[in-house]
Formats: sequence, C-alpha cells, structure tokens
Amino acid sequence: MIVEHRLPQAEALNRVQSLLGDVKTQFADKISDLEENWEGNQGRFSFNAMGFAVSGTLTVNNNTVVIDGKLPFAAGLLKGRIERIESTIKERADELLA
Repeated sequence: MIVEHRLPQAEALNRVQSLLGDVKTQFADKISDLEENWEGNQGRFSFNAMGFAVSGTLTVNNNTVVIDGKLPFAAGLLKGRIERIESTIKERADELLA
C-alpha cells in the first residue's frame, strides 16, 4: 500500500510512527502483541490479529509512505475482516499525512 504525502520527510515520519498505536487502540479487541522497531525512515512491525501473526515494514520516503504487510496464507479465511483493518490503516495514514 502506498500513501502519498506533501510533508517534509521528518514530519511524515513523526506522524507515521503514531499510526500503529492508533490502529491498536481502534482494534483493541482484534490486535495484540504489537511490536515496532524504527531505524531511520524504515520501521518493522509485528502483531497478532484475530489469532494470526502479521508483520511488515513501513518506509517513509520524501513523497510517499510504503506499507508492506505480510499475512499468513491461512488468514485468507478472514479476508473481509483483515481488509477492514487494512482500510482503516490506509484511512488513518491519509489523515495523518494530509
């Protein structure tokens, strides 16, 4: 998922670093064990969503934020619910980077 922005890269990075915490709060009943680690403009994250391990990266570039998440194959059974979480992440990223 790619989210475009017009912010200075440092400001976009500050805003994106709060994104996962916001999503965890909104989906507290579905997400647990959230971990994130940042090195420069790239962050790695992992959490459990509805019993499945989810991991990925967030990369804050000059004009875009690239969110790349990895889901286990078995999570396909819950595709609708997971798409709702993905949609919320995209919406929240759009708001933060507006």
